[in-house]
Amino acid sequence: MLRYSAYFISLAGLVLSTLAGLMLHSNGWWILVCIFAALSALGTWDLLQKKTTLRRLYPVLAHFRYGLESIGPEIRQYFIQRDIEEVPYSRDQRALVYQRAKGVSDVVPFGSELDMYGDKYEWINHSMAPTPHHEHDYRIRIGGEKVTQPYSASVFSISAMSFGALSANAIRALNKGAKMGHFSHDTGEGSISPYHREFGGDLVWEVGSGYFGCRNEDGTFNRELFAKNAQDPQVKMVELKLSQGAKPGHGGVLPAAKVTEEISITRGVPMGQDCVSPARHSAFSTPIELLQLIDDMRTMSGGKPAGFKLAIGHPWEWFGIVKAMLETGLLPDYIVVDGAEGGTGAAPSEFINHVGLPMREGLMLVQHTLVGAGLRDKIHLGAAGRITGAFEIARTMALGADWCNAGRAFMFSLGCIQSLSCHNDLCPTGIATQNPHRWTRLDVEDKAQRVANFHENTLKALRDMLCAAGLQHPSQLGPEHILRRVTPTEIRSLASLYPAVHAGALLGDTLPDHAVFQHFWREARADTFAPPTKVSELWASRAN
Repeated sequence: MLRYSAYFISLAGLVLSTLAGLMLHSNGWWILVCIFAALSALGTWDLLQKKTTLRRLYPVLAHFRYGLESIGPEIRQYFIQRDIEEVPYSRDQRALVYQRAKGVSDVVPFGSELDMYGDKYEWINHSMAPTPHHEHDYRIRIGGEKVTQPYSASVFSISAMSFGALSANAIRALNKGAKMGHFSHDTGEGSISPYHREFGGDLVWEVGSGYFGCRNEDGTFNRELFAKNAQDPQVKMVELKLSQGAKPGHGGVLPAAKVTEEISITRGVPMGQDCVSPARHSAFSTPIELLQLIDDMRTMSGGKPAGFKLAIGHPWEWFGIVKAMLETGLLPDYIVVDGAEGGTGAAPSEFINHVGLPMREGLMLVQHTLVGAGLRDKIHLGAAGRITGAFEIARTMALGADWCNAGRAFMFSLGCIQSLSCHNDLCPTGIATQNPHRWTRLDVEDKAQRVANFHENTLKALRDMLCAAGLQHPSQLGPEHILRRVTPTEIRSLASLYPAVHAGALLGDTLPDHAVFQHFWREARADTFAPPTKVSELWASRAN
């Protein structure tokens, strides 16, 4: 009967407090009467309802369990988890962003908390002849032969996060911070909102499968609308999103209840209906058609750099795109590789945890393929996936990226506390919510300065690392600079863990000694994303 104890106590408390109130004529007792009456009513309802067995077996008491469960993430984050435990970002990682965003000291006392003799520990080797400090505003010029308006991009920029997923003031602060720091702000697939335009920061306009901001009523791609928006001087590059690391191949839905008038106007979708991003594009169906669309986007934008973002999945599909480049001569100006560890406002658990290639492996496959096809010097590479500090930037660029994008790290610079409330409109910091009672409390001026500070101080930290390694620019980094402990007694460089592919190696008769190239390169096709014959036959045999 212990499981009914809370209910019986509530009933007893109700009776006793009522009697005391009647006998002693004190208003204080009637407050207790109300409390115990509410608990008794709750317990009675628990016993009568049939949806939840736990509540029927533990009336009143079950609600204490629900309450503790609801604050479980906060309890673990603030009181249980270690400072270096990544879930998905460690306390140390978040603290580093907060410190750099606020412009306060980010030095660490006493010594490292990392296990330097544990598997997966990584570092960059230093030089006996460090280079003097130099300008830390590292930039790359993006734009191929067909580009008439090339863009000088920072090596660290804001990744794709849409208005709708983020609040109006969060978008304002990010864009103003980008303007202050002279780096780019990716719009995400939610199109260009008025809040992206307010402060004039450089934009990378991302177009997804929903074609928001450039769509017809039936959801197909509208070239006239695209050209109108893409030619805006604030838009510096245009980007076609093929897939997102956190939920590749899934698409997305913004429920009708969240489609405000502003979102409706920005995205070009009707109010009162779910805003759907389909799982696949309707504007192309083959690798060749994809590249033709990218080429058209470059032309329609007025000669700005045009590229695409993807998370790597089936390798033959990526190989088909590269073969289409070789066959047609149509090249994107850049490619952004999004890793499975990337963030999202909401996605099914299975997709977040078990779909898509992590960023490092995806980036290396793209890097090796472009090198092997003789195209790497014509296409720039960006990369995104849990990047917060200078070492992550250095490691990613050592693996082949020309620049890095970060989303959640810049959210931390806005004040995100990793409450994991992005999906329920209850973000406590006013960042990932459309509730005006929450997002209007986010101070744009203060947070914009923090965004700029975080970018500036992170690049200074990158400069310091490069100087310690005897380098002048992050473009000099290679996989040989980063070392990893793979066992307690074995250390290997990333160059040995990810063997290089020689330039043009995929164009000859002998393929590189990499299983993925050996199995799929020759059979990949430029005219279809369909699997190779041997894969189709294998799938068919299992189906039978």
